[in-house]
This record gives sequence, C-alpha cells and structure tokens, in this order.
Amino acid sequence: MEAHSKKKKSFTLPTAYTVLIIIMALIALATQFIPGVKAAKFSDLVMAPINGLDEAIDIAIFVLLIGGFLGVTTKTGALDAGIGSVVEKLKGRELVLIPVLMFIFSLGGTSFGMAEETIAFAALVTTTMIVAGFDPLVSVATLILGSGCGVLGSTVNPFLVSTSISALKGVGVEVNQAVVIGTGVALWLSSLLISIYFVMKYAKEVQRDKAATLLTEKEMNDAIEAFVGNKNTEEVIEFTTRRKIILTLFGLTFVIMVLAIIPWEKFGITIFAKTSFLTGSPLGGWWFNELGMWFVIMSVVIGLVYQMKEQEIVSSFMNGAADMVGVALVIGVAKGISVIMTTTQLDQYVLNSASSVLNGMSPIVFTIVAFLIYMVLSFFIPSTSGLAGLSMPIFGPLAVSLGFSSEVMISIFSAGSGIVNLVTPTSGVIMGALAIAKVDYTSWVKFVSKILVAIFISSAIILSIAMMLI
Repeated sequence: MEAHSKKKKSFTLPTAYTVLIIIMALIALATQFIPGVKAAKFSDLVMAPINGLDEAIDIAIFVLLIGGFLGVTTKTGALDAGIGSVVEKLKGRELVLIPVLMFIFSLGGTSFGMAEETIAFAALVTTTMIVAGFDPLVSVATLILGSGCGVLGSTVNPFLVSTSISALKGVGVEVNQAVVIGTGVALWLSSLLISIYFVMKYAKEVQRDKAATLLTEKEMNDAIEAFVGNKNTEEVIEFTTRRKIILTLFGLTFVIMVLAIIPWEKFGITIFAKTSFLTGSPLGGWWFNELGMWFVIMSVVIGLVYQMKEQEIVSSFMNGAADMVGVALVIGVAKGISVIMTTTQLDQYVLNSASSVLNGMSPIVFTIVAFLIYMVLSFFIPSTSGLAGLSMPIFGPLAVSLGFSSEVMISIFSAGSGIVNLVTPTSGVIMGALAIAKVDYTSWVKFVSKILVAIFISSAIILSIAMMLI
C-alpha cells in the first residue's frame, strides 16, 4: 500500500504525553479555586505521571510482555504468512473482516468488559488492515469501537454491572439483572450497528482512494514502516506446516487469555476450578500478572517450535518489548489524571455536585441529564469499576427516591461511561491503541466525532424509553 500525497496539516495537537500533562495541569489549577477541595500542590502535579505509572504498573508490564510475545511470533514469519493467506482468500471481500472482528470484540466488551485486553490485538489487526488495503484508522476503529460498544451496552460485565449491583445492594437497593441485561443488549447492538456502518463506509472510501484517508502523510508512513516495512504487500509468504502450527499456538494464547479473565464462578460455572497448576490461580481468576506470564511462556513455546536458538528467542522478545515502551508510558501518564483527581478529592466533589442537579425532573429530562453527567464523570474517572463504586451508592437511591428505575440507572451509567471511553484521552486503552497503530489523537477525534453523536442520540432514545416503561 503506497502512501498518499496529502500534505501535512498546518496545525496538529502536541503528542499524547503533552496533551495528558496539560489536562493534569488544568485540573490542578481548577482545584485552587473550588471550595471544599484540597488544592493540588506543585509536587502533586509533578508526581502525578509517576504515581499514575505506579498504579498502572501491572497494565504497563503486561503491554511490554505482549510486545515481547509479538516480537517472537513475528520473527517466525507466521503472522505475515497467515495474514497474507487470509487476505488472499478474501480478495475483493476484505470488508467482511470489519463487522466480524467488531462483533467478536463487542462480545468481549459486553460480557467481561474487554478493554485493556484489546491492546494485545492492536499490532496484528493493524497489519491485517493495512495489507487488506485500508489504513491504521480502520484497525483502531475496529478495536476500540468493537469492544467499546460492548462495554457501552454491558449485560453481564462484572466490572460494571456486578460492581454496580453490589454497590446498590450495599445501600439497600435491590436490582433485577434481567432488566439490566435487556437494556444493555439494546444499547450494545444499536451502538455496534452504527459503528460498523461508519467504519465500513470509511474503509470502502480508503480502499478505493488512498487520498480519502483522514491520516497525515507522516502517520501513514510511520504505520507502513512499522507494520509492513519494505515488504511487497502483494507477496504471500509461504504458509508452511510449521508456521500453521505456530499460528494455531498464537490463536490458542488469546483463547486462553479470554477464558482466563471471565469470572466463570460468578456465572455458576465451575469446570475451571482446578486449573490453578500453572499460575496459582484458576482460569477465571487471572489478571495482568498471570496473563503477562502466560504470554512469556507462549513466547518460549513458539520460539522452540520454530527451532529458534535461546539467544534468538530472547533477542526477539526484547526487541518486541522495546517497541511497546512508549505505549506502556502513555498508559501510566493517562492514569496520573485519576491519581490527581483522587489526591485532591475533586472526584468526590464533582460526584456530589452532579447528584444535586437531578432532583425534581421528569423521566426523560432526568435520563438525559444523568446520561450527560455520567459522561462528565467518566472523563475524570475512566475506571468503570471505580466509578461504579463511587457513584452508584449516590445515584441509585436518588433515582429510586424520585420513582425511577435503579436498573435503568445502571444502564445510564454504562452508556455514559461507555461513550466517553471511546474518545477520552484519559483512557490508557485509547492512547495505548493509538500509539501502537501510529495514529494521532487528533485524527481519531476527527474520525469518531460523528459516530459518537449518532450513538449518543440512539442511546438517549433507548434509555428514555426504558425509563418511562420500567
């Protein structure tokens, strides 16, 4: 795929790091003028990125280890051969990749809150999309909008639904989860269909005319150099039996990753209860530490299957990890925003102020305003489980006292946080995926803005109807 001739725009935002630090500085400045909030000291601002990295260290290390795993797998040529084979078989039908992948990622989002895990797929999906004739923006959209629409319409996502229900039970509010699931399905499928339509429309335009891309020439060149290099994208590397075995192991690695983080026992499934022999935790109880070690183990297995020497395995792993250092750092810096919010207690101030606005409203107005409030809250508190624990004990009883549904309140939270986490620079997932795909944040905002407007309108209609009927 050749780079287009679009000239570089005269103005672009600074790098992701600078954008995030500017946001931190503005938050710290705001605390100087808000009564009842602890004013941020200069040292709080200085230390926020480091403290953020400290809090996000498990995710950062996980990203580095994924990079190592991809480095070893890429060295074998199995990914190039597999991608080339798939694209060759789909010749003329490459667009089918988009809805299929987006639906699969959305299943992960609605069921177990798939978010950070999508970073593991970013390099592979970006390579595939470039070879298929699209641009890196299509790969980022497939990942972020796919999984994000699932999270927006969470049905059994334990980090959002279960945490919210638990928080409400803690203040004496009972919840019918069937209602939450029903509303969640409507939010999930409506937002997913909207996203698939826009992504496929854009992908068609780029595939037909490379000048239609929203990316700058630099972004395209950086992505092509990183994911395709000087290789002829029309060439199909020989897909040998050994490479097929490696690609099978590669796929198995991600299957196990997904099985390992779904909380099976919460759904009454106990078949994985005795699978703790590898990490000390059974499948369903793994998190970033166990997942990281799993990728290390499979790196070694794949290297040995390809008959790589020990030094070659280590060298490939380290080179792959080195490629992910920038991604790991941007995730940590993004987390620093949450740290400074918590340190100054600004998060609690915003939460309490927001709840006081909702009194005395009609169902539709209450729903729309609550939706908007959750969008604001989610910008400052991008963690869904953290926001659920903080907000539900306040908003849930408030909704019930006004005669509204606590179940729909959970869905309002799900939609509000979900839509913001598709674009907010405070999300390590957004910034991490963009960094891997070599896409600037400004390009992502330009692409996703109209999609977010459409999703907001459809979600607001669904939530308003649910609030009036339930």
